[in-house]
Amino acid sequence: MKKLLGLVSFSFIFPSSVAVAQPSLLVVYPPANHQTSTEKIFFIGTAPADGQVLINGTPVNRSKAGHFAPSFPLQLGENIFKVRYQNQEREIKVTRLSTQPQLPDGLGFAKDSLTPAVDIARLPGELICFSAVAPPQANVSVKLASQTVNLLPQPSKAELPANSSILTGRNQATISNISKYQGCTTVANPGDLGQPLFSLTLKGQTITQLGSGKVQILAPERLAVAEVIAASGVARTGTSTDYSRLTPLPQGTRATVTGTEGDWLRLDYGAWINSKETKIIPGAVPPQTVIRSVGYRQLAGVTEMRFPLQVPVPVSVEQSDRTFALTLYNTTAQTDTIRLDDDPLISRLDWQQVTPNQIKYTFNLKKLQQWGYKLRYDNTTLVLSLRHAPNIQNRKPLSGIKILLDPGHGGKESGAIGPTGYPEKDVNLVVSKLLRDELVQRGAKVVMTREDDRDVSLVERQEIISKEEPAIALSIHYNSLPDNGDAEKTKGFGSFWYHPQSHNLAIFLQNYVVNKLRKPSYGVFWNNLALTRPSTAPSVLLELGFMSNPNEFEEIVNSQEQKKMAKTLADGVTEWFKTVK
Repeated sequence: MKKLLGLVSFSFIFPSSVAVAQPSLLVVYPPANHQTSTEKIFFIGTAPADGQVLINGTPVNRSKAGHFAPSFPLQLGENIFKVRYQNQEREIKVTRLSTQPQLPDGLGFAKDSLTPAVDIARLPGELICFSAVAPPQANVSVKLASQTVNLLPQPSKAELPANSSILTGRNQATISNISKYQGCTTVANPGDLGQPLFSLTLKGQTITQLGSGKVQILAPERLAVAEVIAASGVARTGTSTDYSRLTPLPQGTRATVTGTEGDWLRLDYGAWINSKETKIIPGAVPPQTVIRSVGYRQLAGVTEMRFPLQVPVPVSVEQSDRTFALTLYNTTAQTDTIRLDDDPLISRLDWQQVTPNQIKYTFNLKKLQQWGYKLRYDNTTLVLSLRHAPNIQNRKPLSGIKILLDPGHGGKESGAIGPTGYPEKDVNLVVSKLLRDELVQRGAKVVMTREDDRDVSLVERQEIISKEEPAIALSIHYNSLPDNGDAEKTKGFGSFWYHPQSHNLAIFLQNYVVNKLRKPSYGVFWNNLALTRPSTAPSVLLELGFMSNPNEFEEIVNSQEQKKMAKTLADGVTEWFKTVK
């Protein structure tokens, strides 16, 4: 998955009557002048199998073909590494950056430590909190309009590891020793309060600094109403893309804005959305709706539920083994009757008014496996389409089954790079085509997101899945690691899923491939990836091995091993469909 840059090769031509090319040392990672915040770094490359490769004078382990991927510790600041093979040498500088805010030499706050760092808007009476990193034993305060708020030193707080650390087995929090000062206040009256003024006093000296974010208190009777203009609005738990995704909001959804932070809007049901995905509806009052009847009809391969509303409101989805729950916010029931005939998918529909403004519909399902759903607004009517199981015929094992294959990366996106410089995008396509042929032999109709080396954006790949409505979607990749991973020792097959409807498929294929091919198991991960997020069908991303592992890379580029992987995956898919009939 990871894109590795900095491909460097060395060859020397000796003057003679016949030009002789000397064997080359190749270093594909890290690139020259690489910067990272991790405690160690791995080197990926290759050289002819005879002789030694040394990094800073230390011989490194290599595969039979001469590939290498050792790790070395990093000190803070500049680290110089010399990679040598015979008379060829490459010097690589890696700079380790500190993750802790750095205090200036003189009196002052740590750079970029004052919060709020962007403009914010809050409701009257809501907590407004400030923070700063300053020297120990300092007196720190902030002035906001007519208020002065003392910021007090806080106890040590653990720093969380990056999400990617779960991929390297280094998922531990660390205790931070920085001197962080925090304090909060409330403001009762609406108005623009301007930028807070921070003050720091230490040993009789005082400095002040304006915060970069302005503070506004909203008037509850004049709150703005936002409408989602994106095809699928990305709702999140917080104010950046670091925060977790919630159920996407269908285009047309309207909600009251109860707060802002930079480019982010807080919607009345608690989620945040980037303002670029919305437009403000001038003069609109806070959206509220009642709901009466719930419509139902069976279409070809789909049960469609229609929820007539007065305005499109926010929604969320919750899947479990035997239920599919849909929650509508800012909605009050006036429901007396719901028609739901005997359905191939649904055994019963229950509903309850969870709060005065929140109603939950729970679909009790007849089978464990769910086959995908779509959620959209048709004007003000919410339309939920629940897909039925595919019609499996008996002529061939996968006859009548549409399967989508997504060869990862392509075009300018190389993906991970192996020790020889061979890009992931190429092997993804090779194995996907082999897998396509195996599945077609079993009767499946196979759709590919790309069949040659071209750029296909993540959004385009998602749109293809939504349009094609396959029974399942498999995204084919090969893996690499974050900088602090152990590329020399980490290898194996991994599976990634997002929606519960995809979990069984991910687990089954993981176990099947690992057992049949006797491969190491890298693991099964819930992961918020573009190619696991489509809800139209069970969608799984498969990492078939590690480009960064010297020994496994030799298998990855072996044509017989590629064929074996494709056949095993096709067998696994076939067996899975048998288990979920």
